[in-house]
Amino acid sequence: MAELEDLCTKDGTVDYHNNPAIKSKTGTWKACPYILGNECCERLAYYGINTNLVNYLKYQMNESNVKAVNNVTNWSGTCYVTPLVGAFLADAYLGRYWTIATFSIIYVFGMTILTLSASVHGLKPSCDEKNICHTSGFQTGFFLMGLYLIAVGTGGIKPCVSSFGADQFDDSDETEKKKKSSFFNWFYFSINIGALVASTVLVWIQTNVGWGWGFGIPAVAMAIAVLSFFSGTKLYRNQMPGGSPITRICQVIVASFRKFKVDVPKDKSLLYEREDEESAVIGSRKLDHTHQFSFFDKAAVETQKDSIKGSELVNAWRLCTVTQVEELKSIIRLLPIWATGIIFSTVYSQMGTLFVLQGNTMDLHIGKSFEIPSASLSLFDTISVIFWVPVYDRIIVPFVRKFTGNKNGFTQLQRIAIGLVISIFAMLVAGTLELIRLRIVKQHNYYELKHIPVSIFWQVPQYFIIGCAEVFTFIGQLEFFYEQAPDAMRSLCSALSLTTAALGNYLSTLLVNLVTDLSTRHGGPGWIPDNLNYGHLHYFFWLLAILSLINLGFYLLVAKWYTCKKALAPSNN
Repeated sequence: MAELEDLCTKDGTVDYHNNPAIKSKTGTWKACPYILGNECCERLAYYGINTNLVNYLKYQMNESNVKAVNNVTNWSGTCYVTPLVGAFLADAYLGRYWTIATFSIIYVFGMTILTLSASVHGLKPSCDEKNICHTSGFQTGFFLMGLYLIAVGTGGIKPCVSSFGADQFDDSDETEKKKKSSFFNWFYFSINIGALVASTVLVWIQTNVGWGWGFGIPAVAMAIAVLSFFSGTKLYRNQMPGGSPITRICQVIVASFRKFKVDVPKDKSLLYEREDEESAVIGSRKLDHTHQFSFFDKAAVETQKDSIKGSELVNAWRLCTVTQVEELKSIIRLLPIWATGIIFSTVYSQMGTLFVLQGNTMDLHIGKSFEIPSASLSLFDTISVIFWVPVYDRIIVPFVRKFTGNKNGFTQLQRIAIGLVISIFAMLVAGTLELIRLRIVKQHNYYELKHIPVSIFWQVPQYFIIGCAEVFTFIGQLEFFYEQAPDAMRSLCSALSLTTAALGNYLSTLLVNLVTDLSTRHGGPGWIPDNLNYGHLHYFFWLLAILSLINLGFYLLVAKWYTCKKALAPSNN
C-alpha cells in the first residue's frame, strides 16, 4: 500500500476511472499537448470571429461605427462573464474535465449557427447592387443566437482549461512544480498560434472569399478542438469537485455575523480545524491562518451552540474550519489585484475595435495590387506574443533569476506591473499616430478620402507593444490567480481573472458612449464619428493612457499590501 502511495500523486488528483493518478502514466507534459491543442483551436475559432466582427457588423449588417464597436465589446464582455458560471459548475459539481467537454460541444453548435447565418440564403444579410446590406429581425436574431451560444460555450472552457493544464503538475513534487510556470507561458503561446491563423488566413478569407467560409473554418477548428481534448482522456489528472465554493463562502460570512459579539482568542491554534491531515474541503490542502480580516475568524471560534442537536456533527452555518475562513480571505485579498486588470483589458479591447476602424482610414496596399484587411494587423500583436513568450521563458527568466533568486525570475506581481507600464506606451503611440494622420488630412484636405496615403503598417508598433504587455500582465495574472486561489476554487478564481476582460470591454462601451454624448453635445462630429477624418480619436487613446497611469499607481499600492496564501501539507485523499 505504501509503495502504491509513492507511485501516486500527492495532490489528490485521480485518473479517468477516479482512481489515484499514477505519476508515471498520467499528467505532466505528456498530457498537455491535448489540452494545448484544444485551446489553440478554440482560440482560433474565437479570434476568427472577434478580430473582424466590427467590420461584419459595419458592412454586412449596416451598423454605425459606435453601434458596431459597442456590439463587439458587449459580446466580448459576455464571453468573459459566462466563465463565472462554468467555473462554479466545475469547482462544485462537474469537475474541470466534464465542464470543458460539455461546453465545447455547446460552442460547436454556436459556431454552426453562426456559419449558417452568414452563408444560407434567407438567413444571411441581403445586399443591393451598391453593396449596401440589410437584415431582417429574424436574420439578426438568428445571428445573435449563434454569437451568444459561443459566449456560453466559452464560459465553460476559458476558466477551466488553464487550471486543468496546471493540474497536470503535482505541487508536492518540486520537479513538476518548476515545470508548471513554463506551462502558463506555453499555454499563452498556443492561444496566440490560434490567433495568428485567425488574424491572417481567416480575416483574408472573410474579406476576399466570403463570410460563410470565414465562419465555417473556425467551426471546423472547434470540432477538432473537441476531438483533441477527448483524445487525451486516459492521460489526464483530474481534481475532484469540492462542493459549492459559493456555499462555503456564504457559510463563513453567516457564521461570522452570528458570532458578532464573540471574541477571537489570541492563541489562533484554538480556532476550529480538522485534526487529521486532510482538509474538510475535498480536493484542497489546509490553509494556515493569516491575520488580515480577523473579523471572519469569528466563524472558526467554537461555542456550545455549534453542534447539531443530538449528534457530534458541526453546523456548517455556525462553525467553519480555519481553511474555509482562509478561502474567503484569499478571495478578498485577490479583489484589489483583480480590479487593476480592468483598465488593462480596456486597452487590450481596442485592437478589435478602434484600431481596426483607424486602420480602415489608411492605405491598405502592399505593393500595387494586394490589399491587407485592417483587422489583419492584429497578427502583429500575435507575432509579438509568439516572439516574447520564448524570449521571456528562455532568456529573461534565467537572466533575472541570477539577481532576484526567484525561480521564476520576477514574482507574479512584478510581472503584472511591468505589463501595466508597457500598456501605457501602447496608447500613447496609438494616439500619436492618429494625431499625425489627422494633421495630414488637414494639410491636404483629405476629409472625404476613404483611405488617406499613410501606410497602415504605421499601426504595427501599437499592436506589437500591446503584445509585449500581454506576455507580462495576462500570463502573470493567469499564474497568479491559479497559485493564490484555494485548491478547490481554482476554476472560480481563473474565471474571476477573466471577468477583468469582460468589465474591460464593458468599460470600453461605457467610455465610447460617454465621450460620444459629451463630444457631440453642441452639434459637432464628436471624437468617434463615422468619418474619422472629422474626429479626434487620439483624445480617446490618450484618455486610456491617463486612466492606465492612474491604474498603475493604484496597483503598486495594493501589490505592496498583498499577503500570499499559506498552504499546509498536501492532502492525500
